Amino acid sequence: NLENLIGFLLIKKNKIFEANLSGEFESKKKLNFTVNTSNDSKTTTLFLGHAEPIVRKYNFIKGFDEGELDFYSFSNNDESKSTLKIYNFKLKELPALTKILTLASLQGIADILSGEGIRFSEFEMNFTSNKNLITIDEIYAIGPAMSILVEGYVEKNRLISLRGTLVPATTINKFIGSLPVLGDILVGSKTGEGVFGVSFKIKGPPKKLETTVNPIKTLTPRFITRTLEKIKKSN
Repeated sequence: NLENLIGFLLIKKNKIFEANLSGEFESKKKLNFTVNTSNDSKTTTLFLGHAEPIVRKYNFIKGFDEGELDFYSFSNNDESKSTLKIYNFKLKELPALTKILTLASLQGIADILSGEGIRFSEFEMNFTSNKNLITIDEIYAIGPAMSILVEGYVEKNRLISLRGTLVPATTINKFIGSLPVLGDILVGSKTGEGVFGVSFKIKGPPKKLETTVNPIKTLTPRFITRTLEKIKKSN
């Protein structure tokens, strides 16, 4: 439910040409939406102080709670480049992530995910869309339990191909010394000990995805760089 919704929409040929809307949710958190079109290019921004109404539309995410959403997109003809950020949220169910954690023997984190949920301080996705192809340049999520770095592509209704790295917070703490140590509660005292993280692949048609994981002993420079960037921003 929105209150105090003000602004305008200009629609041409069944598409939003210009827009500037602002409003408040019942919780007094803000909504801002803008569209600016010039020739063949369009810039779209969306800020939601209450992210759940948008996120819950996606069937593969369940139990999403809290969070603020910040979206920016620039399109030119058929191609668009976008950045999606979500801050301070909790996930209670994400089948693909649960499977990765289980295959990687990180059962402690998997149990928390299906129970009270795993908190993330920030999620950032940079991607390019061109007709039916979405190229994911990077997905990076960081939280007190783990961090994830992903890249790949999605062909609409045909094929999903993702690969990435998942690292428990205990490992990040060991190497960077910046995140809380969760120890045996999350990772387990036996299974997975000494493993710095896991690399994983998710590939196949949307309804027949195959997931594989492999332990990794060293973190990539890109992963460490992105983690340090996020930590520096939060401080």
